[in-house]
Amino acid sequence: MYPPELVKPMKADLTTVGFQELTSSQDVDQYIQNAKGSFLLVVNSVCGCAAGNMRPGVKHSLNHSKKPVGLATVFAGVDSEATAQARKYFLPYPPSSPCVALFNDGKLVHFLERHNIEGVTAQMIAENLAAAYDEYC
Repeated sequence: MYPPELVKPMKADLTTVGFQELTSSQDVDQYIQNAKGSFLLVVNSVCGCAAGNMRPGVKHSLNHSKKPVGLATVFAGVDSEATAQARKYFLPYPPSSPCVALFNDGKLVHFLERHNIEGVTAQMIAENLAAAYDEYC
């Protein structure tokens, strides 16, 4: 478990642009089961690729003409219960931190695993997500 003061700015990086923070398994189930249309669920982390690539890429993707209706996030290593519950909805993909999941009407339609995030630029992540938004949002 990471200290709250360490992860607070990392959480705020997404919540200040409209992501809803999910901190329990019940939060995750309610969000996913009640969502209408498309939504993005981000597993945030302290990993360098989250800070350097994923969070900026996700935020930049939201400038696209099409984008998800809903935005939610869990934080790996902090919100352990919520993260474990979110990962159940990502199957058959294995646990990955960070990762980005796009859902449409409760169904997983696009998924970026850590290996899709590491070593690529924030711009490339944004473009990948924008293409998925064009198809599913």
